[in-house]
Amino acid sequence: MTLNEDVFEDVVLSSPVPVLIHFWAPWCGLCRRIMPLLNRFNGEWADQVQLFDVNADENFRLATQYQLQTLPTLLFIDSGQVIQRFEGFRGQDEFRRALDLLMSRYQLEQSYRD
Repeated sequence: MTLNEDVFEDVVLSSPVPVLIHFWAPWCGLCRRIMPLLNRFNGEWADQVQLFDVNADENFRLATQYQLQTLPTLLFIDSGQVIQRFEGFRGQDEFRRALDLLMSRYQLEQSYRD
């Protein structure tokens, strides 16, 4: 699902579950290459994490607010706070490992809280 600045706060910062935001742009080749991995991630973790896309070119205020310096940039946000930031991927394998590690850590933290 694609978000814009108008709904970002209501949807993301007020979400009862963690959110993974994918900042991308149409001209970004790696952004397009990781889309299938994000779709697969969404299928595996849809019950625990919401995934949203934000076009950085069309949402300059958000790009500035989150100090984007490269695309793609992904933010893992829980309870309105950025927990993890991903940027500068060198390929799909590295990206997939980073997502798997993120979710493993998150599940472990949740088990300690419960």
